[in-house]
Amino acid sequence: MKTAIVFYSQSGNVRWAAQQMAEILKADLIELECVKQYPDKGFKKFYWGGKSAVMQETPKLQPYVFNGEEYDRIILGSPVWASNIAPPLRTFIKENQEALVEKKTAAFVCMSGSGGQKALNKLEKLVTLCAQLVLIDPLERPSRDNDALIRDFCARV
Repeated sequence: MKTAIVFYSQSGNVRWAAQQMAEILKADLIELECVKQYPDKGFKKFYWGGKSAVMQETPKLQPYVFNGEEYDRIILGSPVWASNIAPPLRTFIKENQEALVEKKTAAFVCMSGSGGQKALNKLEKLVTLCAQLVLIDPLERPSRDNDALIRDFCARV
């Protein structure tokens, strides 16, 4: 079963988790990048990222290679911004809605505070999910618990 892990990562936590999953599942990684990057520190980071997430914006992405016909499973990864998925992932879903409907799709989110399950519940309104995972700063706060959660998630996908 061929798997793609499509993700957006600003601080590296989502990227780290996606890489761990890719090793376990032998999956392809597809990292999304915005044409215009979001601020990555201070007040501007939270203000602009949160506003964009709450307003359900779909920013323009750098070109990426994704052919839905090549994959049986798709795993979506995002940081949690204001209890929402990050806008770049929303853009990907909008651009690939038809391909996602036909696939076994799962999602994981990484957060520092709260709102992970709310973000996944909102994501499930866009795409049906067979498995979900919330991680708390897996790169910045490594733990055996996170490693076990990732292995369990991969087994459920």
